Amino acid sequence: MKEYSLSTDELKKAAEYLKFGDKVYLSGKVYTSRDAAHKRIFELLENNNFLPYPLQNSIIYYAGPTPTPSNLPIGSCGPTTSSRMDPYTPRLYDLGVTATIGKGGRSNEVIDAIKRNKALYLCAIGGAGALSAISIKSAKVIAFDDLGPESVKELIFDNFPLIVGIDAFGNSIFD
Repeated sequence: MKEYSLSTDELKKAAEYLKFGDKVYLSGKVYTSRDAAHKRIFELLENNNFLPYPLQNSIIYYAGPTPTPSNLPIGSCGPTTSSRMDPYTPRLYDLGVTATIGKGGRSNEVIDAIKRNKALYLCAIGGAGALSAISIKSAKVIAFDDLGPESVKELIFDNFPLIVGIDAFGNSIFD
């Protein structure tokens, strides 16, 4: 197990050497998206409409942050159970998503998409959302504001702590 400090721009290339179990301190732009937002994104895709963020080389964090305190850029921001997004995830990887971030195992279909696209599944620590929020330097809603905590947000990570849950070769910490 190794440790790496990487930017979101470096993550696609790093997928060539990152191994399951490696620690990654990630910095850069990440987008939140959960169940309701995924449903809307897929409606936009089906209708060939503009998406709220580019899928190519993007990183999606399955999170629904709590309300933002006045002195911080974001409230508690822990991961949500990733398997709830499994019906959507293979297509998103096929459309260029570099990595998803969440907690828990993934389906065989998602693992196949990770391998096919040389992508990654990264795990954040569940139950530590307030601690994780310390590594988020900015947050802004970019789509579906009516969804409240499940709106799509653009986050800027600064050394956000993660574990490679499934590497680009399909090796998993869940096996």
